[in-house]
Amino acid sequence: MTVAAARALSDRDICFVGIGLPSAACNLARLTHAPRLTLVYESGTIETKPTVLPLSIGDGELCETALTTVAVPEMFQYWLQGGRITVGFLGGAQVDRFGNLNSTVIGDYRRPKVRLPGSGGATEIASHCLRLYIVMRHSPRAFVERLDFLTSIGHGPTGREREALKLAGEGPTLLVTDLCTMTPNPATHEFEVLTLHPGVTRAQVQAATGWPVRFADSVGETPAPAEHELTALRDLHARTAVAHGTPLAVE
Repeated sequence: MTVAAARALSDRDICFVGIGLPSAACNLARLTHAPRLTLVYESGTIETKPTVLPLSIGDGELCETALTTVAVPEMFQYWLQGGRITVGFLGGAQVDRFGNLNSTVIGDYRRPKVRLPGSGGATEIASHCLRLYIVMRHSPRAFVERLDFLTSIGHGPTGREREALKLAGEGPTLLVTDLCTMTPNPATHEFEVLTLHPGVTRAQVQAATGWPVRFADSVGETPAPAEHELTALRDLHARTAVAHGTPLAVE
């Protein structure tokens, strides 16, 4: 999962990184095929090169290994809203068929079952990056017909709202899960399965998804991780476990 997401990034990208799986994917890309990939985090760190995965955007590891650190208003107003970020890499608690994300509440907003961390910078990242990549574990609880709360817009509740609002960039162009990779249909913006991970069936994807899944005309198999990619990822998780005292599972 992490390897498949990392492969979408290139040396030319300037990537606004979310914490968790997005951070693992972005740092794996930097450690393997994209050493000149520029990573920025919303705390204001630019061209950061952490040796371990950060616990949060406020982790000192990010500032210590960054080229420079700017004020948060500058990060958002000049770098992000100025159109200087090519890729935003996000996750969430829920996603729908049009790439809209929920990271605010599960259940009714006024009486939620679970109160989540909220947007942070995710709303702005989703609105202003030139492209948005999403990485999430695939389950019926996460891949839902209708979000409990729309935190970060993808293509909008019907797939048309992003264009109508004239938001910057293409919006979500890639969704990577532990079962497959998905891309939006050019006409409807509904996400369709592009590749299945080795050993995964169409029925498994449908069973883990809360809406009737569409598949691309030609569905391929996601290339399996190479040995050097797995080695780099395992080393990164091992260093992180030592630094933070908590083992992190490799996806």
